[in-house]
Amino acid sequence: MKINHNFFSNLAFNLAENHLGKTKYNPSVGCIVVRDKTVISSGVTSINGRPHAEYNALNKKMDFKGSDIYLTLEPCTHYGVTPPCINIIKNKKINRVFYSFDDPDIRTFRKAKTELKKKLIFLKKIEPKNKDFYRSYYLNKLNNIPLIDAKIATSKDFFTVDKKSKWITNSRSRKVAHLIRSKYDCVMSTSASINKDNSLLNCRINGLNNKKPDLIIIDRNLKLKRNLRLLKLAKKRKTYIFTTSRNKNKISYFKKKKINIIQINKLINEQDFFLLLKKIYKLGKTRVLVEAGPTFLKKLIMFNLINYLYIFKSNILLKKNGFKKFVSHCIKRCTKNNKVNVNLENDELFSIKLYNV
Repeated sequence: MKINHNFFSNLAFNLAENHLGKTKYNPSVGCIVVRDKTVISSGVTSINGRPHAEYNALNKKMDFKGSDIYLTLEPCTHYGVTPPCINIIKNKKINRVFYSFDDPDIRTFRKAKTELKKKLIFLKKIEPKNKDFYRSYYLNKLNNIPLIDAKIATSKDFFTVDKKSKWITNSRSRKVAHLIRSKYDCVMSTSASINKDNSLLNCRINGLNNKKPDLIIIDRNLKLKRNLRLLKLAKKRKTYIFTTSRNKNKISYFKKKKINIIQINKLINEQDFFLLLKKIYKLGKTRVLVEAGPTFLKKLIMFNLINYLYIFKSNILLKKNGFKKFVSHCIKRCTKNNKVNVNLENDELFSIKLYNV
């Protein structure tokens, strides 16, 4: 019976997806070990990036001789904080290695084949099902900035605020939004949005409670209210305020709440935003989800900084009860081709790619 390589490769990607946004500068990699067409071990890159997936799968008291391994990313060949993963692959006498993406790190890029060939270990690349899986890792390596995706909720006529209700979309849409958050290491919003909604911006779904993304608040004039619910979470997750203000009293207050204050000079043009992303990347944030109002979001879109935009769209026309309309070229792309196949009852979700990494 022929081996279904794609089946085992997809299992590796399912593992890697569990730690997306939780491995800092290292990519989240999945590893499946197979012998006699049966999975005998597995591993994923650990939270915060180490140990790597190959080590977690193979560092066990088992006989791996003659096994095949399926990886989402080319195994590393260089010494860093830890030895290269090809060492444990060779030591465990693995027979064949299948992987889907080349590692853009120049210390490893397409070097595994030569190293493994010396030990007569076969290496083959398998076409990935999701060609965008490592878009954040590639962008990190290319520009030293995090991947920026964004989410926004609108009415059927594209208003982002309902004057008579706190919510634009239904509860099912909001749960899916929490799931999307869990794939990022950080959520970015503005003080204006947070003050209006008193939002927590965390993951409130059973099983995802521990996947709290850190929070970045853009608050140039330190207008963040002091009675917000999210201030109580600042001790449980890292929270940062980026500001141009030098108000000592307000800075002191937020620091006592365990909030990190980071100064920026201004936030007006494209260069300012690019420098902001550089600062965020230096904090170890590689995948950022923006959840802010249309004004801030449009600037990011204008400067080509948003990769994917998720639009949750309700079936309700707000008309005169609507406020802050999301007018953008993205709206024209809310077609069947961009619709995500998920049951949101009467709501719809669109995933629109804006910027090619």
